[in-house]
Amino acid sequence: MLTADRTVPEETPVALSYGGTTHAVMMATPADLTDFALGFSLTEGIVASSDEIENVAIEDLGAGIDIQIRLKDPANARFEARRRRLAGPVGCGLCGIESIEEAMRSARSVGASELSIGPAEIAQAVRELAARQPLHTETGAVHAAGFYQPGKGIVATREDVGRHNAVDKLAGALTKAAIAGATGAVVVTSRVSVEMVQKTAAIGAPFIIAVSAPTALAIRTAAGAGMTLVALVRGEDYDIFTHPERTTFGAEKHVA
Repeated sequence: MLTADRTVPEETPVALSYGGTTHAVMMATPADLTDFALGFSLTEGIVASSDEIENVAIEDLGAGIDIQIRLKDPANARFEARRRRLAGPVGCGLCGIESIEEAMRSARSVGASELSIGPAEIAQAVRELAARQPLHTETGAVHAAGFYQPGKGIVATREDVGRHNAVDKLAGALTKAAIAGATGAVVVTSRVSVEMVQKTAAIGAPFIIAVSAPTALAIRTAAGAGMTLVALVRGEDYDIFTHPERTTFGAEKHVA
């Protein structure tokens, strides 16, 4: 029998707490946690901008990590009102959600963006993201989310064992770097769920580009948000599911 050493990623319970009370516990990679706190707060609508966060403190509890987020008023008042409305404990899949209606909320409109990304750029975005995943290269076990800007390439990347967490960390990184979501595309290594679309819309990106397929609800949500959803990217071959007017037609096909 042959034996060998293999590097595997950490998967750690990470609590996101506001005002001393835990709001969500996510299984996550314990890296870029300040980005995670900021991005989660933004994409879940807890804050409208990073200016509404007063402080982020990270505490290692041994068995997990607690991220303590202190909000400024009036963001704190809004959050307290939201928390009082909760009927009971919630699971980490839909953190802080109290009803089917809230879970099925419409994604924020990305507006009438003039951004255009062609076949070669879509292929470049996915290729560059693959080259900017050091943890995945080492372990083969994490997702990545990157931000692609035409003419610049991938300008930010974050990795995590959870695909949603990777997008949240990316959202935080973009905000810290003052990179506007409207200037590019969110590129992901996973399938596209409705939450991925909602978080991309919260970032303000008019494009989401994925190597895997979307769900039907993700397609409807992207269409309603005015977002171009490109998926199943294989080089310059890919499918466009919504708003194809933002990309020139090459080897791809538009899926009605």
